[in-house]
Amino acid sequence: MRKVSDSSYTESSTQPEAMEEEEPLFSNLDLFLFTLIAGLIIYWFMSRKKAEPIPDFFPGRQVMWSVKNSNCCCYFPLQGRNIVVFYGSQTGTGEEFANRLSKDAQRYGMKGMAADPEEYVMCELSRLAEIDNSLAIFCMATYGEGDPTDNAQDFYDWLQESDLELNGVNYTVFALGNKTYEHYNAMGAYVDKRLEELGAKRVFDLGMGDDDGNLEEDFVTWREQFWPAMCEHFGVEASGEDSSIRQYELKEHNDINMNKVYTGELGRLKSFETQKPPFDSKNPFLAPVIVNRKLNKAGNRHLMHLEVDITGSKIRYESGDHVAVYPTNDTAIVNKLGQILGVDLDMVISLNNLDEESNKKHPFPCPTTYRTALTHYLDIIHPPRTNVLYELAQYATDPKDQENMRKMASSAPEGKALYQSFVLEDNRNILAILEDLPSLRPPIDHLCELMPRLQARYYSIASSSKVHPNSIHICAVLVEYTTKTGRLTKGVATTWLKNKLVADNGHKSTVPMYIRKSQFRLPFKASNPVIMVGPGTGIAPFMGFIQERGWLKEQGKEVGETVLYFGCRHKNEDYLYQEELEEAEKTGVITKLNVAFSRDQEQKVYVQHLLRTNKEDLWRQIHTDNAHIYICGDARNMARDVQTAFYEIAEELGGMTRTQATDYIKKLMTKGRYSQDVWS
Repeated sequence: MRKVSDSSYTESSTQPEAMEEEEPLFSNLDLFLFTLIAGLIIYWFMSRKKAEPIPDFFPGRQVMWSVKNSNCCCYFPLQGRNIVVFYGSQTGTGEEFANRLSKDAQRYGMKGMAADPEEYVMCELSRLAEIDNSLAIFCMATYGEGDPTDNAQDFYDWLQESDLELNGVNYTVFALGNKTYEHYNAMGAYVDKRLEELGAKRVFDLGMGDDDGNLEEDFVTWREQFWPAMCEHFGVEASGEDSSIRQYELKEHNDINMNKVYTGELGRLKSFETQKPPFDSKNPFLAPVIVNRKLNKAGNRHLMHLEVDITGSKIRYESGDHVAVYPTNDTAIVNKLGQILGVDLDMVISLNNLDEESNKKHPFPCPTTYRTALTHYLDIIHPPRTNVLYELAQYATDPKDQENMRKMASSAPEGKALYQSFVLEDNRNILAILEDLPSLRPPIDHLCELMPRLQARYYSIASSSKVHPNSIHICAVLVEYTTKTGRLTKGVATTWLKNKLVADNGHKSTVPMYIRKSQFRLPFKASNPVIMVGPGTGIAPFMGFIQERGWLKEQGKEVGETVLYFGCRHKNEDYLYQEELEEAEKTGVITKLNVAFSRDQEQKVYVQHLLRTNKEDLWRQIHTDNAHIYICGDARNMARDVQTAFYEIAEELGGMTRTQATDYIKKLMTKGRYSQDVWS
């Protein structure tokens, strides 16, 4: 609210006699403003709509569930649903599993719905106890270092603070995680434990899905044990047919205003034409690409550095944050799908939910074209999950193909082995499966219904906003390999980024993006030493850290030691940012630059070997000088090996046992002095 200065109360030193006169309590302006405000208040009370009463709750008939949105807290009718599957999902897998479970409910005479906890007032979870045979299922993924996914953050906070009694609420949890991470399935395990503490009844054991192994197999095995247990618990029998159950019906638009057709937007129609902040996952900013250069000097790989322009977007970021980008699928693959299925890809269609009361009206923005859906909205590159094969099996005219597709969707050992070899090991995407099973020609609308959504890709930002407030830098390596079937497979996002060239003809390549905040932060005190370990593209966030430490020095701040451990294969091939790093060491921004060239000598040398070589300096920095340690890169091997190196240093120079050394490093993690930004 703007502060208004009242001129009638301004004193003047040139008129001392005015001070002797008694001033009125309220000036004319005061009275005018008071009358105006009072009138506005009365008008507001008189004109606003009466609040609608909350519908009464009738046990066994209907439940009203509060739904959050930006304008109000409205009410969403469960309309007889007794299975609610909440999902915490960052990459879409948790949501996909939730949809599969809610669809399963129909086969067991129940009615289910998948629900995003971010959209619901979770304090009303207790009301599920009032519905007969009700159950809350939670498909909860763990993100980063034991964190909830973005859409489950509010739910996690509520669970921590709530003392709501959930007596009578039945629940079960399936957790999604990756064993290579320190806090494996932490979010799912916490939800399972906390719901029990609040009085809810666990009706089936916690499921643990490991993406480092075979997440799909873990889920199918848990699911096939879960439903028979639920039938026994609730005293019901499977009543649905063991066949495909469509969730959406096709509507073709033969005469439609093309201005009402989605062309790749994720939320608001035409949002890519008229950009309006704030920018987020539903409203990404189209950032022009201003730099796209190859980083490596030689070798077979393609490592790239991109810079995107965020001028005028009001986007703010900090060193260590992630930039999320929305890629598109390869046009050639989209065209091949259209050809093999014999469809007009430019047909405008809508897929409308058959359940009119569902909060999810379409599987992706509609109306749109098949071409747009396959290009922008659907993941057609990732090997399809078993439920997709099961649903599509009905369209195979060869009985053997039908049998094998259904077998792969079962938890039988033979079926698991077939799925592992035919789909996963041979890395067959949906196009490859259609090519190798000529009897399989499903309707394209059913295929589009079953394909998972194409997800944003996250990259550690390779710049500092202190130095580059109007641009964001990305460092990535092109994913490209030949499968066992002889097919060349290319990474969706990295291939797309590689082709985002800086045009000279006035047309600018753009990247739909938004910022995801991170806890990967430089120490609050610039005087604290930092130890950065980032081989390969793990160097990315440290480029931002180094830029920021240099900027702080320029501002006259006291900056502690800045030590970098970088690793690559060959000095003359893939020494990323060599000139920038060597210049930073020359000017003193980097106190010590340690580089491991793993394949430039007979014996391989990695960053963990250099850590052991410098163990005395490291121990002083950590134990005496309060250094902060940062690890970025591969979680499966590098991060583990580096952590082991720190254990060994603590054992040798700290006089600790392995157990004590492990506890010592874990305490550093708890204090925020050992941070990881890793992927598998």
